Amino acid sequence: MRRWLIPVLGLAFFLVASLATEQAQGQTVHKLGYSGSGIGADDLIQVMLKEKLWQKHGFDITPVYFNSGSLLGQALLAGEIQSSESDVPTMLNLAVSGALDIKLIAVTFNRLEHSFLVNKAIKTPEDLKGKKIAISRFGSASDVTTRLVLRFWKLNPEKDLAILQSGNTPTRLASLAAGHVDGALINPAYVHRVLASGCCRVLADLSDLPMDYARTGQVVPAGLLRTHRQTLKRYLEAIIEGIHAYKTKPRVVLQVYAEQGLKDPEAAKQIYERISRSLREYPVPEPQGVQAVLDSLSHPKARGAKAADFFDSSLLEEIKASGFIDRVYGRK
Repeated sequence: MRRWLIPVLGLAFFLVASLATEQAQGQTVHKLGYSGSGIGADDLIQVMLKEKLWQKHGFDITPVYFNSGSLLGQALLAGEIQSSESDVPTMLNLAVSGALDIKLIAVTFNRLEHSFLVNKAIKTPEDLKGKKIAISRFGSASDVTTRLVLRFWKLNPEKDLAILQSGNTPTRLASLAAGHVDGALINPAYVHRVLASGCCRVLADLSDLPMDYARTGQVVPAGLLRTHRQTLKRYLEAIIEGIHAYKTKPRVVLQVYAEQGLKDPEAAKQIYERISRSLREYPVPEPQGVQAVLDSLSHPKARGAKAADFFDSSLLEEIKASGFIDRVYGRK
């Protein structure tokens, strides 16, 4: 389902090739990596493709799917992709380790958006003691977020239960429904499927937790921000128009859902309303949400790391000051 394999190339080659393609054909070739589906990541990309918003802003975009945030980070490190649309925690984990020199330039979701589903025998977070919890991979956003939530519930992720590598949401869903694990973070787009099976219940909707958290956003190599600033400004303008399309064209979004297998009209409507509310009209990175991610990371170098070192809000500030967002939303 819309997944491409691409050769490993050096980042320097991508920078030169991107500029050459832009000059030769009038469009910038750009490989955009993402992990997971739903929650506006894959869905937002597909809405933008349907509405031809990438082309409008001069981009020839190839979305590249990875089945975990850890692999997505490795691809960014290897130069296989030029930006990441999702999994900010994994990207920042690699950044604090020194493996990646990146900047977070937009945050589309500044909250935890998943639901924590468990088998029906589990009634409270305390009941998770001694149980098995599924994540995608160690070090991925699902791992970081799961541990963050468990600590919020006063549970020790290292001692009180077992955390198992399983895979992205569909795989975790299957493991949970089959009873191989007792709980897992589940993308809102899939919650209705688990509940329909009768195996499980929602222990918590994480969007209700009182915290800012830069969960999903646009991450680019710092070098790209220095050398292709105007290109990235156009890129963010396209994202802003994509968010507007998502919020104002439910028919297009619901068509994307249907193509991904979500056929239940009521479930689709509920998911759309939730995600549309959470998508940020002005997706600027904010210190509190970025710092919350850094504080949740397990890497020793994350202790004492400062949010200001890992994000750059200047492009979005320029875009807002220009009146672009107001024009998109018909306020000017």
